[in-house]
Amino acid sequence: MQKEQTTLENILEAGKHEFMEKDFQTASLRKIVRDAGVTTGAFYGYFSGKEALFDALVGNEYDVLMSRYKNAQQDFANLPPEEQPDNMGKQSGDYMEYMVDYVYEHFDTFKLILCHSEGTKYADMIHEMVEIEVKSTHDFIDTLKSLGHNVKAIDSRLEHILVSGMFTSFFEMVIHDMPKEQAVTFNKELRAFYTAGWKELMGM
Repeated sequence: MQKEQTTLENILEAGKHEFMEKDFQTASLRKIVRDAGVTTGAFYGYFSGKEALFDALVGNEYDVLMSRYKNAQQDFANLPPEEQPDNMGKQSGDYMEYMVDYVYEHFDTFKLILCHSEGTKYADMIHEMVEIEVKSTHDFIDTLKSLGHNVKAIDSRLEHILVSGMFTSFFEMVIHDMPKEQAVTFNKELRAFYTAGWKELMGM
């Protein structure tokens, strides 16, 4: 049993190193096999190919982050309409704090996703989060209108740019290897900036 675990760990470690050094598309399966010290047949005993190996390296953490994000959006939507305006900043702030902790706890995994995943489904992570956030923003605007707020019209293109900028700014901290202590501070400043900006645009 120990030998099986060691073989798998060697493949995962070799794959992680190769993907980090290059990226998913240009990584060499032959080199991964050689660096892991296994035969090609042994590799295929564990994985069907590079994509399955990449998935094993990042899939669980990706699923956890996205699931928590979707749950946070749903929790906010489930609040009574009259409570949503006052909780706008708190709900998003709590999740962003969680994101910093979780992403930095699994820093190499998210480095792979953000910088080396082109050619896999994980390359669209930020885009997927943006689409969810845009829909939630629309729902929140509808709630404000139902409460009698005179919400300013926001061009959908500007809305998409702002949401994309928010997530891109956050993940830049990982892309550029920012120490966690700085990331925590920058995250608070980003939250304050975007919360105030959205309130201004929405006329709150």
